[in-house]
Amino acid sequence: MALSRRSFLPALAAPYLALGQRRDRPHVLFIGADDLNNSLGCYGHPIVKSPNIDRIASMGVRFDRAYCQFPLCGPSRTSLLSGLRPDSTQILANNISVRDKVPNALTLPQHFKNNGWDSNRFGKMYHMDVPGSVGTNKWDDPPSWNTAISPPGKEQHTEGTRYPIETNGKAQWVSISFSNDGKDQADDRCADLTIEAFSQTKDPLFVGLGFVRPHVPNVAPSRFYDLYPLANIPAPVNPPDDRGDIPKASELCINTRANDIGMNDAGKREAIRSYYASISYMDWQVGRVLSALEKQKLLDKTIIVFWGDHGYHLGEHHRWHKRSLFEESARAPLIIAAPGRRGKGKGSKALVEFVDMYPTIAELGGLPVPQHCEGQSAVPLLDNPARPWKSGAFTQMHGPDNIVGRSVRTDRYRYTRWTGPYPDEELYDHQADPKEFTNLARQADKYKDVLVRMRGTLDAGWKAAKAKV
Repeated sequence: MALSRRSFLPALAAPYLALGQRRDRPHVLFIGADDLNNSLGCYGHPIVKSPNIDRIASMGVRFDRAYCQFPLCGPSRTSLLSGLRPDSTQILANNISVRDKVPNALTLPQHFKNNGWDSNRFGKMYHMDVPGSVGTNKWDDPPSWNTAISPPGKEQHTEGTRYPIETNGKAQWVSISFSNDGKDQADDRCADLTIEAFSQTKDPLFVGLGFVRPHVPNVAPSRFYDLYPLANIPAPVNPPDDRGDIPKASELCINTRANDIGMNDAGKREAIRSYYASISYMDWQVGRVLSALEKQKLLDKTIIVFWGDHGYHLGEHHRWHKRSLFEESARAPLIIAAPGRRGKGKGSKALVEFVDMYPTIAELGGLPVPQHCEGQSAVPLLDNPARPWKSGAFTQMHGPDNIVGRSVRTDRYRYTRWTGPYPDEELYDHQADPKEFTNLARQADKYKDVLVRMRGTLDAGWKAAKAKV
């Protein structure tokens, strides 16, 4: 039996606007994917097939250098949904609700709800353990939504062909392909609920559509695995001495997911294949929603935002996780398609941050940007993606033993400072070394001027890096 959003949580009261005003306001479709890096066709990936996300990029602006504020699910999502940086939320780990630390928060969906939008959450928006709390409302924020539904899914219990991957001597990473189209998966149900919401609405909608793929366990129909024959998947390649100049603090933050977690080359390729299959499965769900909006003639009345909550390592620096201040973990996809904007179909090299989403979407919706927001509206980039913008994007990481890492990405360099029991620093030249294999901080005399400048950029912080508009 199909799930009905009306059979779940009752609607919360919202200020009433005149009916004409409500109908004139744009819908917002806010799509988040879990543990998704930039392995997408629209970002130039040579293998991954993501035609539906690529379609969103053709409708809007693809941000090639978008950075999360904290490369971990809970802190990143809290930051982008609250408009506050991690130093302000003080949510520096998972399993913490936003109001545990910021009781008076005005979140992005709450701001729309308070101004007459019907605010809905289907799936994962705030932190949710995957697979452990899929189907629950753990760590959600009820004031953000009129309706909030966390559909259950079979996840690791799905019947199908299992591909156990040996890690650290145990077959503990399992990918699963199955024959049906995924009707027993949470992501499929979330797409159904979103389609239903748009088919029934007479009011402006804000829909937070939160997919759990490609987060492990990598579960997808077999036809998506078939897109990626194992023979076509290359194993990751790192220089023999790659880890020799990585600070100890960085290695401790990645913890059990370093050193290839004991996988051999065959296991690495299988892990990558299953990750790609999960992306294509999630992309298919995106396509189902887009087709429904197109059928209802709502595409030109809807602001569509697609984002991954942070990046994800697939063997770079021998890592298989997030929790890193390298590019692969700090950078994630961000695409914004807003009707009538002149940048349609273009990419932007501007440095943007996930904390910028709140003021951007508020402005696009015609709402005032709350004073608490610590990001900067990127609306000007939607009309002119090539215009000058921020001078730096900031990401931080907190680890065991009071380890703190703070990183700033500029147009050319990434600089990272580690404090705590193992103080150290990193400097990478993206012009000469885009994979960040050579830590130039180990050549301090040669790069003294650059180090001084980048230390100053980090110390000056996000306020000094804002774009002049």
